[in-house]
Amino acid sequence: MPAIVLVGAQWGDEGKGKATDLLGSSVDYVVKFNGGNNAGHTIVIDGEKYALHLLPSGILTPGCTPVIGNGVVVDLSVLFEEIDALNARGVDTSRLVVSANAHLIPSYNRVLDKVTERFLGSRRLGTTGRGIGPTYADKMSRIGIRVQDLFDEKILRAKIEGALDIKNQVLVKIYNRRAIEVDEVVEELLTYAERLRPMVADTGLLLSNALDEGKTVLFEAGQATLLDVDHGTYPFVTSSNATSAGACTGSGVPPTRIDRVIAILKAYSTRVGEGPFPTELHDEMGDRLRDVGAEFGTTTGRPRRCGWVDAVVGRYATRVNGVTDFVVTKLDVLTGLETIPVCVAYDVNGVRHDEMPVSQSDFHHAVPVYEELPGWSEDISGCRTFEELPVNAQRYIERLEELIGARISTVGVGPGREATIERHSLLG
Repeated sequence: MPAIVLVGAQWGDEGKGKATDLLGSSVDYVVKFNGGNNAGHTIVIDGEKYALHLLPSGILTPGCTPVIGNGVVVDLSVLFEEIDALNARGVDTSRLVVSANAHLIPSYNRVLDKVTERFLGSRRLGTTGRGIGPTYADKMSRIGIRVQDLFDEKILRAKIEGALDIKNQVLVKIYNRRAIEVDEVVEELLTYAERLRPMVADTGLLLSNALDEGKTVLFEAGQATLLDVDHGTYPFVTSSNATSAGACTGSGVPPTRIDRVIAILKAYSTRVGEGPFPTELHDEMGDRLRDVGAEFGTTTGRPRRCGWVDAVVGRYATRVNGVTDFVVTKLDVLTGLETIPVCVAYDVNGVRHDEMPVSQSDFHHAVPVYEELPGWSEDISGCRTFEELPVNAQRYIERLEELIGARISTVGVGPGREATIERHSLLG
């Protein structure tokens, strides 16, 4: 049985949670392998809306084991808030497993994240202020705190003392904030230790054994391709690897075990935060996409920047991730448009680019080259086969498939689990 990686093909918010949910009944394990509570999935089941931030989407599928991998940074207060909220709605969260090697987000990193963004002013990166970046920085600087450290107070205290020796200097002398006490941080983290203990495991071993037993494992990325710290629109990116390769480093499962890579592509484009966005619309059409598509952040509530779909970005996502299948979401949002522009290339200072420009500066100055496709006016939310779609909607999908270089296996025509058209099986 397969190991499947699920990634976002744009800047996030493409609907990865829905795709995970669609695969849920066929999947035994769902693994979150990067990021933290700086992104969210909204899933609609039988008219009930669930907003997840830190928990893997598989938490909503009975019988599926949700796993938080070693590549995730965990805010324990958020983790247990989400667990308690789901328990209150009758969702069984008892199968959750957390990697002993996952890093924890201490309170001082949340403080640093917020004050640093304010300090940067016009040069801000648009972070969510949840301590994600500083925690990944600690990980690379080898002063981070891991889940397993909670169970040895002596080690925990020593690590926090070492980190605060540096961070308090920054908070007090640069940002004019009060120093943070070691005891304060230790005591807060230890309040979660005994509740967390039964969930903690060697998740790399757990997943390898599951694959050996013929189980299906789905690796679910947070954020998306163009927010990857190496392959995204740096520096306006997240602090982890959100591309398919990150599934291996963030879970302990080697690349030779991966069978399929599924990428989620919204039928138009959105972005939250700062950074270049070639097809962004600053007019009534951008407002229409935002309003009809309900484009407001699951985690932050921020209105998303909206624009036309970008096939150059789609091709890039295919190449960087090794995409085998695409899921196109929110096709229904385009209903009622007379024509629909698709970006097929960029013009950069009079030079046509059919692929992503090498330099960030060129990408920042890229002007979209559009191909106009005819729209449709029929309501497609009730369509359940590709043939039921209006001819122009079919042509839109077929042309997009040609441009991005991988098959479009599934098409979303509404927010609900059932509002989906399957052209090919996502399981192979």
